[in-house]
Amino acid sequence: MRIITWNCNGAFRKKAEFILKCNPDILVVPECEHPDKLKFKNEKFKPTDSLWFGINQNKKGLGIFSFSDYRITLISEYNPNFRWVIPIAVTGGQHDLMLYAIWTNNPDDKDGQYIEQVWKAIHFYDVLLTLNTTLFIGDFNSNSIWDRPKRAGNHSSVVKYLEEKNIYSTYHVYHKQQQGKENHPTLYWQKNKNKPYHIDYCFASAELIKGLHSVEVGDFDEWIGLSDHVPVIITFSDFT
Repeated sequence: MRIITWNCNGAFRKKAEFILKCNPDILVVPECEHPDKLKFKNEKFKPTDSLWFGINQNKKGLGIFSFSDYRITLISEYNPNFRWVIPIAVTGGQHDLMLYAIWTNNPDDKDGQYIEQVWKAIHFYDVLLTLNTTLFIGDFNSNSIWDRPKRAGNHSSVVKYLEEKNIYSTYHVYHKQQQGKENHPTLYWQKNKNKPYHIDYCFASAELIKGLHSVEVGDFDEWIGLSDHVPVIITFSDFT
């Protein structure tokens, strides 16, 4: 199973073919226009299911797409106050999954528009986090280098809380990296190679990580012409 997140920086209709060549089973696309605006010329790349969340269909939102036999369904417990942390049931594969698609972007929240959205969401969905097939994936707009120590819901607090639920960052496990000291940037601010940051993540339950095959981060030269972000590609060879 291959799960990909890629902040496309808008105009996904013009860029979809490039990420779809990576053959995702599940694709999470922050800064994506509404699927009604998308056209998939190649039937091979046409999604099985799609979901979209945003304020205005004419502006950027969060798109989630499934392919092959996978189906995606918004769960009834969804709370739209956390923008955007979207709980989705993934079915039709080897195992059912609970996937939280992420694009933290809520300027209306006085407590903080970025990682604070995840912090609030994981407390709201706390009971569901006991499922051992849980994934959080997308653009968190966050890194521990920006922690505000006196703020409870900073990046490190989110990581710690998830780890207490046996949910870990696939990138950090696979590449043996420390939070805040990542060797592979996922964002190049203003498309500048000298302004690299790691802000896109996939967290997975320990049971899923047992079947983790690879975690790839896209190359600057290959993707910078399309977006200020590069994709993060997570492949599971088996689920226990």
